[in-house]
Amino acid sequence: MSGSSAVSGAAPCRFAHYFVICGIDTETGLEPDELAALYQWLEADRQGRDPDTSATGENFEQSPLKRTFKSKVLARYPENVEWNPFDQDAVNMLCMPKGLSFRTQADQRDPQFHSFIITKEDGSRTYGFVHTFYEEVTSPQICSAMQTLYQMHNAEHASANPPSSSSSSSSSSSSSSMDSLASSLDEADSPTSSSSSSSSRRAGGYDSSRDTLYVSKALCLITPMPFMHACRRFLSQLHRAVTAASAPPLPLESYVHNILYEVPLPAPGRSLKFHGVYEPIVCQRPGLGELPLADFPLAEAFSLLGVENLVQVFTCTLLEMQILLYSQDYQRLMTVAEGITTLLFPFQWQHVYVPILPASLLHFLDAPVPYLMGLQSKEGTDRSKLELPQEANLCFVDIDNHRIELPEDFPHFPNKTEFIQELSEVLLSFGLPANTGAPPRTRSSPGSTPSTPGRERKTIALRQLEDDGRNGNLAGEELAVLELLQGNATLERLQALTKRTGVTVARVDALRAGVKAQSTEGQGGRTAAEEEELKNAKLNVQLREVFASRFTTMFADYEAFVIQSAPDLESWLTNREQMHNFDKASFLSDQPEPYLPFLSHFIETQMFATFIDNKIMSQWEEKEPLLRVFDARIDKARLYNVRAPSLRSSSYQRCSILKESAQAIEQRLMKIDHTAIHPHLLDMKIGQGKYEQGFFPKLQADVLNTGPTNNKWSHRTATAQRRKDRHRQQSEHLNLDNDLKEKYMQEARSLGKNLRQPKLSDLSPAVIAQTNWKFVEGLLKECRMKTKRMLVEKMGREAVELGHGEANITGLEENTLIASLCDLLERIWSHGLQVKQGKSALWSHLLHYQAREEKLEQHQAESPVSHVPERRKSDSSIAMPSLRVSLIQDMRHIQSMSEIKTDVGRARAWIRLSLEKKGLSQHLKQLLSRQALTKKLYKRYAFLRCEEEKEQFLFHLLSLNAVDYFCFTSVFTTIMIPYRVVIIPIKKLSNAMTTSNPWVCVSGELGDSGIMQIPKNVLEMTFDSAFRPHTHISALFKCQNLGKLTTVQLGHDNAGLLAKWLVDCVMVRNEITGHTYRFPCGRWLGKGVDDGSLERVLIGELVVPSGEEDPGRGCRTPPLQRSPSQTRRISITSLSGRGYKPTSAQIQEAIGEAVNNIVKHFHKPEKERGSLTVLLCGENSLVAALEQFFHHGFKSARLFQRTVFVWDFVEKAVAYMESADQMGDLQETAEPLGMTCQSLCHYVNAINSTPRNIGKDGKFQLLVCLGARDRLLPQWLPLLVECPVIQRMYEDTALLRDRTTVNALIGVLETLHDFPVTLEASLVKGIDL
Repeated sequence: MSGSSAVSGAAPCRFAHYFVICGIDTETGLEPDELAALYQWLEADRQGRDPDTSATGENFEQSPLKRTFKSKVLARYPENVEWNPFDQDAVNMLCMPKGLSFRTQADQRDPQFHSFIITKEDGSRTYGFVHTFYEEVTSPQICSAMQTLYQMHNAEHASANPPSSSSSSSSSSSSSSMDSLASSLDEADSPTSSSSSSSSRRAGGYDSSRDTLYVSKALCLITPMPFMHACRRFLSQLHRAVTAASAPPLPLESYVHNILYEVPLPAPGRSLKFHGVYEPIVCQRPGLGELPLADFPLAEAFSLLGVENLVQVFTCTLLEMQILLYSQDYQRLMTVAEGITTLLFPFQWQHVYVPILPASLLHFLDAPVPYLMGLQSKEGTDRSKLELPQEANLCFVDIDNHRIELPEDFPHFPNKTEFIQELSEVLLSFGLPANTGAPPRTRSSPGSTPSTPGRERKTIALRQLEDDGRNGNLAGEELAVLELLQGNATLERLQALTKRTGVTVARVDALRAGVKAQSTEGQGGRTAAEEEELKNAKLNVQLREVFASRFTTMFADYEAFVIQSAPDLESWLTNREQMHNFDKASFLSDQPEPYLPFLSHFIETQMFATFIDNKIMSQWEEKEPLLRVFDARIDKARLYNVRAPSLRSSSYQRCSILKESAQAIEQRLMKIDHTAIHPHLLDMKIGQGKYEQGFFPKLQADVLNTGPTNNKWSHRTATAQRRKDRHRQQSEHLNLDNDLKEKYMQEARSLGKNLRQPKLSDLSPAVIAQTNWKFVEGLLKECRMKTKRMLVEKMGREAVELGHGEANITGLEENTLIASLCDLLERIWSHGLQVKQGKSALWSHLLHYQAREEKLEQHQAESPVSHVPERRKSDSSIAMPSLRVSLIQDMRHIQSMSEIKTDVGRARAWIRLSLEKKGLSQHLKQLLSRQALTKKLYKRYAFLRCEEEKEQFLFHLLSLNAVDYFCFTSVFTTIMIPYRVVIIPIKKLSNAMTTSNPWVCVSGELGDSGIMQIPKNVLEMTFDSAFRPHTHISALFKCQNLGKLTTVQLGHDNAGLLAKWLVDCVMVRNEITGHTYRFPCGRWLGKGVDDGSLERVLIGELVVPSGEEDPGRGCRTPPLQRSPSQTRRISITSLSGRGYKPTSAQIQEAIGEAVNNIVKHFHKPEKERGSLTVLLCGENSLVAALEQFFHHGFKSARLFQRTVFVWDFVEKAVAYMESADQMGDLQETAEPLGMTCQSLCHYVNAINSTPRNIGKDGKFQLLVCLGARDRLLPQWLPLLVECPVIQRMYEDTALLRDRTTVNALIGVLETLHDFPVTLEASLVKGIDL
C-alpha cells in the first residue's frame, strides 16, 4: 500500500507517466479494423448509399498484407496514474494510427519513430513518443489465417477480372475521394518493395511455407512534457537491446522501472542526466523567465517548408484559419504542427488540434471550425485527388512536396520581408540553407501538378525546383557554394579587393561563419549526437526568439488598452459575454498603417481574446505562465528603451537577445545539474523475462506497477503535495464554492471555443452525431456573437448611450468583421456536405439554386416565387421604377463582374452585396426554402438541415438590417455600375415643361460621372395614387463606381421658348445596390427668374425605403444631412419673407453648430469622416447658417422692384472698395487690411467671371466655401461691416451691424483655421484663382 501512495505523491514530478506496448493480440488473432469498417460506413453515408450493406469491414479486393487489422494495447505500466487517467482507445489509435501492418522478409522493415499529443477537455496536453518496429509472427494460427485470406483474395480476384494484376485492384477501391485518404495502405511507412517482393506478391503475396511473416509492434512513453529527443533515444536503445546479439546488462524491467519511477522531471532552468540501456541521456528545461519547452526541431520544419512558406502558414494560424498538414511521415506532421504552435508565443491555439488524424476520424475534416490537423498521405496519391469538404478558408500544407496553398486575400504578417530576412540569417549562421520550398500558391491558381510516384523522381524534381532561380530559390547546398567560392582563384582575388576597398560580401561571410561554427563546435568532448542536439536546441531557441520579439514590439503597449471593468473575478466571469475587454479601436488607431490589415483581423481571434482574458484574470489569480514571461519581456524592453517616440513607426526592430538565449541552453547542457538514479536490479523472479533476440519480452507487471518506497525524492514530492493539498483546502474555505467557481471558470474560458480535440475513443455513429451536434451549437453561438458584435460596433452613438461599449468603428474594423462573417457562412455551408463541388460551398449551393430557378422561369414566363413583395412606394419614389429585389438578380450582377476570378471571391461579393441591400437573411431564407435541393446537397446532420437552429441563424442575420452597410460599394471600387437619374419638376404641369437641354453630373466619394447630356425625348409621365399625372425626366447611364453619392450638378442650356424650369428634386439610384439618393432643389433654373441661375449644385441624402422605416427606426445610423430644402430657400428669397424667420439667437446657435460639426469631422479617423461638402453646403451647414446671418435685417423686398440678394450686397461692397478714391482712403489704413481688401475683390471678381451660370445664391455659397478653404472669412467680415453700403441695405437691428455679434462670429470662424478644408471638384469647377 505504502508503495502505491508514494507513486501517487511523486507522479506529477515524474519524467514519464506510462510505458505502453501495442501490437497484435495472439489470443483474438486477426480482426479487421473496426475503425476501417466504421470509415466505410461513413463513406457510404456520405455518398448516399445504404451504409449498413457496405459496413462489413472485410475488403477482399485489397491485398491482405495491405489491409488494416486491429491493434491492441498489450501492456501498460503502471495500470493508472491518478491525475492522468489512461485513455486506452486514444493511445492505441495514436500509437498505430492505421492499425497493425504486416510485412514479409522481402519488404523493408526499418523501425519508425513518431510522436503524438492528446489534448484534454481543459486544454492540458499529454505527449506520446512511439518507436515502431517489426517482430516475427510466431503464432501458427495467425500465419494460417493470413494464408487463408490470401487464398480468398486470389479467388475473388480471379473471378472479378482474370487478366488484371493485383495492384490495379487495390487502386480501384479508392475510387471515392475520401476513401483515397483512408484506405490506409501502409506503403507510406517505407519506400515499398524491391523488385523481388513485387514478384513474390504477384505469385501469391504470402505463402506460409516460403515466407516469414512480420507484424508491427509499438513501444510508447507517455510524458507530461515534450522531451522528444530524450524519449526517442531511450526507446531506440530499448529496441537495440532486444535486437542485439547479446543480452542487455540488466533485464529490461530495470530500465523501464527507472524511467517511470526514478527519473524526475528536471526543475525549471535545470538539466538532468539519466541512463538508457547503453549510454546516458541528457535533457534540459527552460527557466521560468525563458520561452517554454519546445523540443521538436524547428530547423526541420523550416527546411521542409522554406522560410517564406513557414511564415505564411504561421500567419494563417494566427488568423485562425483551417490548416491541414499533409505528409507520408507521422513525425513530420508532428514536427511542423508543434513547430508552428510553439512559435505562437505568447498566444495559444484555441481550437481543434490533431497533428495526426487517425484514418477513422477523417469525417473531422468536415468540422466547420478552425482546426490544425495533420493527415497522412499515401505514397503516390495526388493532391488533386484529395477532395476536402471546405477549401474557402483552408491553408493546405503539402510537407513532402514543400508546397503550400493559401486562402484567398489574407493579410501579410507585418514587416514580412525583413522578418524573413532575419530568420534566414539565423538559419545561415548555423550552416542551414534558408530557401527550400516552392513559392506559395493561392487558391485561385489551377490545381497542383501531380507529384511523380517514387521518391527518387521526387527528389530530382525538388532539386530542380530549388535550383530554379525563377522560384526565388537558390541552390540548396550552402557548403558546396562556399567550396566553389574558395576554390576559385579569380573570385578569391575579387574578394580580397572588395575587402581592401571596405566592401564586405555578407553572404559569403555568413556562409563561412556557419561552416566554421559547425567545424569548431564538435570539440567539447561531446559525441556527434550530443553535438547535433545542442545545435538543434540553440537554433530552436534563436528562431523562437525572433518570433517572440516580433510580438513584443507589436504588442508592447497592449496593457494600456485592456479594459478592467469588473470589481471581482466572480462578477467578471458571470458577465464575461457582455463585456468589452479590449479597446480595439483605440489600439488600432495607435498602430502604424502597414500593420493594420493584419492586426485588425488578429485582434478578433479567439487566441487574442483568451490572451486578454488571462491578463484580466491575473488581477485575481496567479498569472498564466506564458503571459508572465511575455509581460516580463515587455517590462524589460521598457527599461532599455523608452518606446514613446517609436510608437507608430513601422520600422523593423531586430531581436537583440539571440546570443544570451543560446548561451543559457549551452551552459545547462555543459554543466549537468542533476543525475537520476542508475537503473539497477529489481526484486523479481529470476528467469521470467528471458532474453530472446529479436523479440520484445513480456515484462513482469508486479514490479512495474508500483514505484520504489524508499527514495528520498518521492517522499520530498509527497510532502510538497500534502502541503499543496492543505493550501488548497484553506483557499476552498475562503473562496466561493470551488466546484461552482471551476464551473464558471471553465464556461468563461471556453466561451466561443469548440472541441479542442475529437474524443478518440468509442466512435459509434451515435457519438459522431453528438459531435456534429456540438458543431451545430457552436456555429449558432458564433453567429449570435458575430452579428451582435457587428451591430454594436456599427450603431455607434446610440449603442454607447445604451451602455454597449465604444462608439467608433473604423472602415478597417468593419471590413474585418464582415470578412469573418463571410468565413462563418462558408463554414456553415460546408458542414455536412454530401459531395463537394468547387472551392466555395455557398456559391456552389447558389449555382444549383440558380440553375433550378432558371429552368422554372423557362417553364413559366414569370416565376412568382422569386418575386419578393415590392416595397411600398413613398411619395418621392413615385418617379423611380421599382427595383426588383431578387436573389438571382444579385447573382447575375456578381457573375458579370470580370474583376472577381474565383468562386470564393464571388460568394464573398454576393454576401457583401446582400448585406448592403439588407437582404442577406431574406436571400438565404429563400435559398433554403428549396428543401428538396438542401436535402440533395446535405447530410442529415448538417447545420442547414437542423430546422430550429437554421431559423435562429436567419433571425440573427435579420438583425443586421438595422444598420446601413456600404461593404460592397466601398470594396469593389473599380467596377462599372449603372445609375438611374430622375429629375422631378414641381408638380404644376406648366412649370414642369422645358424646351432647353438639361445636363447632369453626379459626384461621389470615389469620383464623378462627368457631364452627361440628357436627351429631351425621355420625358415620362406617371400617375400617382390619386391618378394625378406627373412628368419627369429619367435617364440611365453607366460609369465606374462613384462610392457614396455626395452632390449632383444640374443645369440646362437656356434654349427655346420655355427655358425656365422649376425643379423639385433629383433622384439617383445605384441599380446594383438599390441605394437611392435624393437631391432636393426646390428652385428655378433660368435667366430672369429666382436668382438667375442656370445650374445648381445639390447636396444628397440617402433615402430610407418607407416600407422599412418603422422596424429599424429606434436604431438607425444617423441620417446624412441634406441640401437646403425648398422651404428655407423660399423663405429667404421670397417677397415678404413669408414662412419661417429664425431669431438672432437661433442664427448664432446654428453657426456654432455648423462650425462644431466641421471640427468634429476632422477629429474622426480619416476613413470614417464622410462628406465635408454636406457640412459646408447642406442643410444646417456653414453656408446655410451664414446665409441666415446675412439675411437678418436685410432690406431685401422693395415693392414693384426686383428681389435683392445677399450677393448684390457683396458686389456693391466690392464695387465701393474698388472705386478709385475709396482705394486711396484705404491705402492709408494698415497694410494687412489693404491686402485683405484686395483678396476679397479678387475672389468676388473671379467668381463673377466664371463661365458657369450658378446664380447669385450659388455665388455666395462659393465665396463662403473658398473663404473657409483659404482661411480668409474672418478677415473679410470686418471689411463688409465697415463698408457704408451696409447702412443702405440693412436695418439698424441687423446682426451684421452689431459689433459684438460680428466679433463673436469672427472668433468662431477662426477655429476652422486649424483644419485643411478641401473642396469637392463639383463646387469649384471653372474658378480661376
